[in-house]
Amino acid sequence: MGLFSFLRDKFSKKDKTTEKYEKGLSKSRANFASRLDALSKRYAEVNEDYFEELEQILIESDVGVSLSLRLIEQLLDKSEAEGIKEPAKINEMLVDEMFVSYATSGEAIENEIHFAKEGPTVLLVVGVNGVGKTTSIAKLALRYKNQGKSVLLVAGDTFRAGAVEQLKVWAERLHCPIITGPDGGDPASVAYDGARYANEHHIDLVIVDTAGRLQTKKNLMLELGKINRVLGKEIPGAPHESFLIIDATTGQNGVVQAKSFKEVTELTGIVITKMDGTSKGGIILSIRDELGVPVRFIGLGEKMEDLEEFDLDKYLYGLLLGKNHED
Repeated sequence: MGLFSFLRDKFSKKDKTTEKYEKGLSKSRANFASRLDALSKRYAEVNEDYFEELEQILIESDVGVSLSLRLIEQLLDKSEAEGIKEPAKINEMLVDEMFVSYATSGEAIENEIHFAKEGPTVLLVVGVNGVGKTTSIAKLALRYKNQGKSVLLVAGDTFRAGAVEQLKVWAERLHCPIITGPDGGDPASVAYDGARYANEHHIDLVIVDTAGRLQTKKNLMLELGKINRVLGKEIPGAPHESFLIIDATTGQNGVVQAKSFKEVTELTGIVITKMDGTSKGGIILSIRDELGVPVRFIGLGEKMEDLEEFDLDKYLYGLLLGKNHED
C-alpha cells in the first residue's frame, strides 16, 4: 500500500486535530492537490512534458527549487525502472517521496519541548518582527499551562516599540508572571533577571522573547550569544530549546530567514505560523530540506488552541487529500 492510500484509510475517520489540519491547509490544498489532479487528467501517459509541469507545480507551491528538482529526478528514475506510465501512480509515488524526504532530512522528528530533569527548562524564541512571535509565545505558554506546568515569560525584545507591552497583555490574560526591563535596555540583563526569578520560584518553563533585527546580523549574533551565556550560568543547560518562528505566508523568504538565524544561533525547532493564510503549503518541506531542523508546531488558525504539534501524516493528508477530494 502506498502512502497515498494509507493516508486516505488512516484518516477516513477524522478527529478534531485532523479536521484542523484539513481546514488550515485548505488554501494550499486547492493550489497543490487540485493542480496535481488537473495535470494527471490531461495526460494518458506521463512524458517529459508531464514531469516538467509537475516540477513547476512543486516549485510554485514553495517546495523549493532544489528539493523539487530532486523529487522529480527520483520519480523519473523509479518510473523508468518500474515501467510506470500512469499519472495517478506517479502522483502517489510523489507523496511517498515527499514523506521520505521530510523523515530523513536532518534531526529526528520530535514535537513537545524536552523538559530538564531538574530545575527550570528554558525556551529561547527567535524570529523577525511581524511573523507572529508574541502570539506564538502566548500559545505555547497556554499549551504548557494546560499541561500543569508553571510558565514564566521574559520580555527580551527590548528594542521594538510595543513588544514588551504586547507580552505583558498576554501574561495578564494567561495569569503568567513576566520579567521586563527598560525600553532599549540590555536583553541579556532581562534574561538574567528571568533566570534568577525562575530558580527562586521553581518555574517549570521559561519562555524568553528576543529581538528580531535580522538586518544587523552581527549585533544579533552577539546579543543572542550573550543571552545564551547568561542563561547557561544561572540554569544548567539553558537554553534547552531554541525555536524559530516563521510566517508561512512569506514563502521562500521564510526559508532565507531560517538560514540566517541558523547562522547566528543553534535552532532545535521551527514553529510555522499562519499556515491557514497561505496557498503555498510546501514551505514546510522546503525548510526541512534546507535546514534539517524539524517543524515542531504549526499554526492552523487564529484561535489560541490552533497551535498544534506538527504531524507529518496529517500535514500530507491536509495538503493532498482533505475534504471533498475523491479518487
